[in-house]
Amino acid sequence: MAKPEIHTMEELSAAIGVSRPTLSRYFQDPTKVSKSSVERIRRGLERVEYIPNFFATRMNRKTTGMIGVIIPYLNDLFFTRLLESIERAAMRAGYTVITQCSHSDPEIEARAAETFLSMNVDGAVVAPLGNHSDLKVYERLNARLPFVLMDSRPARLSGVDFVGTDHIQSTGLITEYLGRVGGPPVFLAMPRVNFNALEREVAYIAKMEELGLEPTIIGVDPLNAEGHFEAHGLAVLDRYFSKGDFINSSILCANDRVAIGALRAAAHHGLEPGSLRRGGLRIAGHDDYPLSQFMIPTLTTVAQNVEAIGQAAVDRLIEKLRVEKFQANQTVQLMDGVLKVRDSA
Repeated sequence: MAKPEIHTMEELSAAIGVSRPTLSRYFQDPTKVSKSSVERIRRGLERVEYIPNFFATRMNRKTTGMIGVIIPYLNDLFFTRLLESIERAAMRAGYTVITQCSHSDPEIEARAAETFLSMNVDGAVVAPLGNHSDLKVYERLNARLPFVLMDSRPARLSGVDFVGTDHIQSTGLITEYLGRVGGPPVFLAMPRVNFNALEREVAYIAKMEELGLEPTIIGVDPLNAEGHFEAHGLAVLDRYFSKGDFINSSILCANDRVAIGALRAAAHHGLEPGSLRRGGLRIAGHDDYPLSQFMIPTLTTVAQNVEAIGQAAVDRLIEKLRVEKFQANQTVQLMDGVLKVRDSA
């Protein structure tokens, strides 16, 4: 026998014989309702078909129980993993995550931030776009609610909590490795729009100078209008390999997606990256992108601790949420990368 459908709190109140205010308190926090009323409401809910309105039950609360998250790309599996880590951490703490994607567009990023403010989310975690982001968006969020940046941070933005990878450690680790197993590594950069790529470029230069080696950087200028990642790596190395340049070099790519394009360029030119293959070409990346271990050859890289970054970002946000008068002392948490040696280098 089908249960009667209930559409409003008023209808539910009449159906199960409990006052509207008592129902409202129950859906906000069952501990605020007497045990006898809780039992009566639960028995009544078993007899009817009713789904409480998520937003309506939070309208009169001091907290909405919602955390806003902005990521820059939906088609990047790195951010999929990072979002999963954030959602799991938030759920364990009793919060609901509302996600917006900026789709590489600073106007959409700004609109997402305004949406969160209008929804009265308790706090926000943001992975910024890059140099073309509007810093006023982050400043406005930081002024209005508890706010944490993750993954990458604008050099011109101060006073905002940040959780991410220690690129000096991680890039230095793989630069040193490549210099040890092959010739002095070349850094395949990308157009200067990505904070992390630029930080890794700077870290590469510092490590090369520490090792007494001459830094070589390629790929700073855009060669392909399709994007800054796989298409960029393919276009840059296709140009160099066509001239016979760097075919026996160790090449450190700004990230794994650039490295995937680099591997395709090598395949186009009949080159076989890896210490066990013909020639001296080695290709490596950074991030441990989920597809890296399934490439041919499998990609040597540095893994970011995605789970720890997501957990730490949520922990810091909740720490700020749970203090009545939070002190505006900035914290920066940097996680070490872990070298993943595979076939490509």
